[in-house]
Amino acid sequence: MAIENVAAKPRALITGIKGFTGRYVASELLAHGWEVYGLGTQPDAVDLRYRCVDLLDAVGVNAVVSEVKPDFVIHLAAIAFVGHDNVDSFYKVNLLGTRNLLAALDGSMHRPKCILLASSANVYGNSSGGVLAEDAPLNPANDYAVSKIAMEQMARLWMSRLPIVITRPFNYTGIGQSEVFLVPKIVAHFRRHANIIQLGNIDVWRDFSDVRAVARAYRRLLEVCPAGVTVNVCSGHPHSLRELIQMLECIAGHTLEVQIDPAFVRANEVRSLSGDSAKLRGLIGDWHTPKLQTTLDWMFRGN
Repeated sequence: MAIENVAAKPRALITGIKGFTGRYVASELLAHGWEVYGLGTQPDAVDLRYRCVDLLDAVGVNAVVSEVKPDFVIHLAAIAFVGHDNVDSFYKVNLLGTRNLLAALDGSMHRPKCILLASSANVYGNSSGGVLAEDAPLNPANDYAVSKIAMEQMARLWMSRLPIVITRPFNYTGIGQSEVFLVPKIVAHFRRHANIIQLGNIDVWRDFSDVRAVARAYRRLLEVCPAGVTVNVCSGHPHSLRELIQMLECIAGHTLEVQIDPAFVRANEVRSLSGDSAKLRGLIGDWHTPKLQTTLDWMFRGN
């Protein structure tokens, strides 16, 4: 199908557009007048700007890039759940799939203005506490994090030819995130008025952002395109899980008994871990994420 050239609008291609983050990034770009196309593995015969292609299909990826001719690319497609049971998938999708995408973009006659690759703050691991800047040592604790480090290193092979920005988002959440992740799991228990929840250590402090704010940060990074840069996306303000639960108790008017499950408790877990957002703010200007209580209230009420 031929794609009409709408010269006045920047054209973006979002991989993983049907996923949690992809939907919010698409909404953010559309709200600012962008033309948005998507790529993913979920069939959709209705959306004319969506292409169902596996990133491991190099021929298919090349065809989409040649057809769409994106000015901007936001690469979100990944196996993102740390507990995913197919280890090979981390490396196939997160590393080889990304390589296929970069090779297609490098071979395209239409050169993109900016490519944003979403990595993860998981690359820092969980053995070094405090506030982590981008130059903190990398200390991966699982295959997901290793696959993201491998992706970052592989992307450097293309940086002399492509305008690549790498982001390392810390924890973020919002409506639509799967309950396999911690915050949606806790919110869902409150929405169901459950009496008990099983968790690990709740006296740990972590950095939480709102997915809508992350989408704004991604848009601004695309607009300024600091090519070759790796940047944290984070609030810089950690909260404990105990504090998060107390916020939800106030929002829901319901008390939840927390049972500590030893299976969820990590040995030598760092008490406090958050990101330094100074580099991000220096690149895109004033940026903030809603207060955690505001995000939790939005998730609890579902609107």
